[in-house]
Amino acid sequence: MEDKGRVGPGPRLSEMEWEVMKPLWEHGPLAARDIYSKVPDEFGWAYKTVKTMLARLVKKGAIAYDQIGNSYLYRAEYTRAEMAREATGTFIQRVFDGALTPFFAQFVENVSAEELQVLRRELERLNRETSGKRRP
Repeated sequence: MEDKGRVGPGPRLSEMEWEVMKPLWEHGPLAARDIYSKVPDEFGWAYKTVKTMLARLVKKGAIAYDQIGNSYLYRAEYTRAEMAREATGTFIQRVFDGALTPFFAQFVENVSAEELQVLRRELERLNRETSGKRRP
């Protein structure tokens, strides 16, 4: 999904709104019935609930739609990564007053050895990239 010249962060989503966005991120543009069919059954949502959530997401600017005949095809306006970045930043600000060290300390307590190795590699990669940028 390309950058559409947006300024500022994406909209904040409720837990329910995240669940409605997931099928759009995973499958691309979908009709409301298709989104409804992909929401986990354990939520017990009615079709009308999904339609209400879609209307909220349109109002927030998280999704847009194209009218095709009598139906609407909904599409995400932000990538999952963009929305995750916004949600993570908001969470860290709210819970840890914006401090990353206590966030990571809490986070790594629940990480498997394999995930920790992946994180180490990612930190090494980021360190190499930022080291190269700092040199004159």
